[in-house]
Amino acid sequence: MMSKVLVVTSGKGGVGKTTSTAALGAALAQAGEKVVVVDFDVGLRNLDLVMGAERRVVFDMINVIQGDAKLAQALIRDKRIDNLSLLPASQTRDKDALTEDGVAKIIDQLRLKFDWVICDSPAGIERGALMAMRHADIAVVVTNPEVSSVRDSDRIIGMLDSKTLKAERDERIEKHLLLTRYDAGRAARGEMLKTEDVLEILSIPLLGIVPESVDVLNASNVGSPVTLNNPTSVAAKAYFDAARRLRGEILEVVVPIERKGLMGRLFGRRVA
Repeated sequence: MMSKVLVVTSGKGGVGKTTSTAALGAALAQAGEKVVVVDFDVGLRNLDLVMGAERRVVFDMINVIQGDAKLAQALIRDKRIDNLSLLPASQTRDKDALTEDGVAKIIDQLRLKFDWVICDSPAGIERGALMAMRHADIAVVVTNPEVSSVRDSDRIIGMLDSKTLKAERDERIEKHLLLTRYDAGRAARGEMLKTEDVLEILSIPLLGIVPESVDVLNASNVGSPVTLNNPTSVAAKAYFDAARRLRGEILEVVVPIERKGLMGRLFGRRVA
């Protein structure tokens, strides 16, 4: 298999990019793929926390770019899954240290070692976000069912289609929509956009719908991707299914609907 570089991006902050990067990375690794998750958020650095590896960071991506460390020294292998690794971001404030040549070299090296290189993009449309998407073959656009989030995602889709290496070579970058923090009750009451509305605006295929869930928050707080921390939860199942779709499986996406009563089962509506 050719290795794939995937960017997890959104434009807007706080939509669940980092938790999604960790959960998708772990789910792909749990399926037997060799995976590295790469934190592009220079200055903030949260992926190591969500992965539970913050005490193990010695060297980071900027150290590798600047030649202070070899890539192998900066990679942190997950203690729970052998074929999952993390390349942490730097907490330096100097975002310009993320050079185009430096990033290109690192991505090329990672492609040789891993099946999946998953780049966790910082929020916004600045340099870090551009660097994170630059080498991507596939993009997962993380969106909440809210107007501002959808609008920002629309801008990001425009950038994916114009500012990536694939775009410059007139090749199509594969794009998927991951709808996060979905609340069936609020959607039913018209307090958030319906899935169909989001799909109509962004018109990219739906990778999955992750419900608003305390399990995702708990997993982040204990430093474990939700697919590892609570693999039977509804949120984890959504990420497992999304990972299966990324690997090429054809699976129907089911929109979670509100539970009716205590004994009510969770039935879903299918979405095309």
